Amino acid sequence: MGMTTTQKIMAAHAGLDQVHVGDLVLANVDLVLGNDITAPVAIKEFAKIGAAQVFDRDKVVLVPDHFTPNKDIQSAEHCKLMREFACKMQITNYFEIGEMGIEHVIIPEKGLAAAGELIVGADSHTCTYGALGAVSTGVGSTDMAFAMATGRLWFKVPAAIKFTLLGAPAQWVSGKDLILHIIGLIGVDGALYKSMEFTGPGVASLSVDDRLTVANMAIEAGAKNGIFPVDEACRRYLDEHAQRPYTAYAADADAEYDEEYTIDLATLRPTVSFPHLPENARTIDAVGEVAIDQVVIGSCTNGRMEDLRVAAGLLKGRKVKKGVRLIVIPGSQRIYLEAMREGLLETFVEAGAAVSTPTCGPCLGGHMGILAKGERCVSTTNRNFVGRMGDVESEVYLASPAVAAASAVCGRICGPDQLV
Repeated sequence: MGMTTTQKIMAAHAGLDQVHVGDLVLANVDLVLGNDITAPVAIKEFAKIGAAQVFDRDKVVLVPDHFTPNKDIQSAEHCKLMREFACKMQITNYFEIGEMGIEHVIIPEKGLAAAGELIVGADSHTCTYGALGAVSTGVGSTDMAFAMATGRLWFKVPAAIKFTLLGAPAQWVSGKDLILHIIGLIGVDGALYKSMEFTGPGVASLSVDDRLTVANMAIEAGAKNGIFPVDEACRRYLDEHAQRPYTAYAADADAEYDEEYTIDLATLRPTVSFPHLPENARTIDAVGEVAIDQVVIGSCTNGRMEDLRVAAGLLKGRKVKKGVRLIVIPGSQRIYLEAMREGLLETFVEAGAAVSTPTCGPCLGGHMGILAKGERCVSTTNRNFVGRMGDVESEVYLASPAVAAASAVCGRICGPDQLV
């Protein structure tokens, strides 16, 4: 029996020729990631097990990005703990204010993830790096502590779902619309502890930024990970950013999948997920009249240059609707600078937006955009659970940067084609 791409990578890292669905394997990891919410817990557990040093100071990455710049004393203490640990362990990849970004934006940007690798992070959206042909998954803080100390973790080999992509998306349709469509199709537990494996000729029509968005939200379907093939676009990205050898794995022809779906990208429409689950997906044509109070463009899902260019293109020469708050958050310092040099930040400010330093902030109800009771927000983030961005009686509508920007101008949820 053949293996899927994920199974091949797990087998290689466990030193095995073959693995099967449900096997428990002890595998070496290539990267261990933590942020200012999860890493402090892991650091305390690291001390409890008596570890004296991390397994490899180049392969542990710490990024305080959720509540930074520190919003209160407690978040300041968490970041201080991380900072002191990074200094004591001489960790190479510690990124804070001034050189920071949202963890899942700067890891690919800085070339710290590459094809064929096995990556773990104490954050559920660690699955982002599957866009680059890596097996990447979120773990708990205790697992992170063990991985920092030993460079190994136990894994249960997942079953897989195959998504064959055909065609190319129309204008204003992006990777965000694709993944919202898929989650709407299979549900928030449709891929529970499975690998979502993307293939087919349509993959070539998706940019690497699109793929990072899709892989990022695999967890919103319950998946263990999402993974894309290493094609020409991926290789170009890795050659530019990672600048080191990598291994491209591909599924065997006789690999087994629990389910298979074929999606013609040309048939997709801009899609919005209504409260309070990502699976509540509707095309823009079925949204109806939904007035909004706030729009957030950013996060580890949609805070990259491609996202900001799309949003700025729609906002150029227009104004945010009076009474609507638009918050734009570049995903990293590098993106912030590039957006500034291209004039995108000027476009945002002239349109009436507030531009923030890189932070996860409002995505998890941290800061920089908390919602009051009864308020509605269109957000390019990845979750719209009850109380996710503030009061339990507020509402979050997930959408692409194009829909978010258009909605900011309209003052209600609308599609970009209504502005052009």
